Amino acid sequence: MRPLRTVQPPYRDRRDAGQALAEALGHHLNEPNLLVLALPRGGVAVGYEVAKALHAPLDIWVVRKLGMPGHEEYAMGAIASGGIRVMNPLPGINVPSVAVAEVLAREQDELARRERRYRGEHPAISPRGRHVILVDDGLATGATMRAAALAVRQQRPARLIIAVPVGARDSCEELADIADEVVCPFMPEPFHSVGLWYEHMTQASDEEVCEWLDKAWAERALQFKQGHATQAQGSASVEKAP
Repeated sequence: MRPLRTVQPPYRDRRDAGQALAEALGHHLNEPNLLVLALPRGGVAVGYEVAKALHAPLDIWVVRKLGMPGHEEYAMGAIASGGIRVMNPLPGINVPSVAVAEVLAREQDELARRERRYRGEHPAISPRGRHVILVDDGLATGATMRAAALAVRQQRPARLIIAVPVGARDSCEELADIADEVVCPFMPEPFHSVGLWYEHMTQASDEEVCEWLDKAWAERALQFKQGHATQAQGSASVEKAP
């Protein structure tokens, strides 16, 4: 795991956290075949700053937490794109299988809805053979990130880096078994919750997610166009040379 940076949380907001995380990931700047995958909703603003700073494309990786019936803030597990499901051990707690099935069906429907809503006509960027940085706005139990990482692993990336601006130390360390690198610049003890380490952490909306993605995709398309124009000008200059 990358060593801690000197940071001064709480972060102002997700953009501030993303900029701090990008600094901690600076050794990946301009790395060939790099891809930043952000977990919606909260991870997209963070991922935008990381992708922009590292000069990498941004895409999403949709994951849904499976909340315990009656206590939805506690995660029984999580599901991710690709049919991945990860369940947390629940010692001493018996959740009826019917209740689990109901939660699972509901979250699978929501996962599919978000895929359609966020992506629109944009095709997914395949992680295969790429150096993938998987980003969220924080890490509590790690169930959501583990489900996301396992789903990405099925796509056979060359390397998988998990990156969050703040997280519980135990959860970050436990993810080292499925990632080539885990980057978390701030692991406070006691941790309590992700939101405690942000001054402003409102619930991100679908509209905000789409705005960040549209901005990232438009900027990437412009860079691609400018790169081709520069290349064409260079070729024309060579052809005119005596």
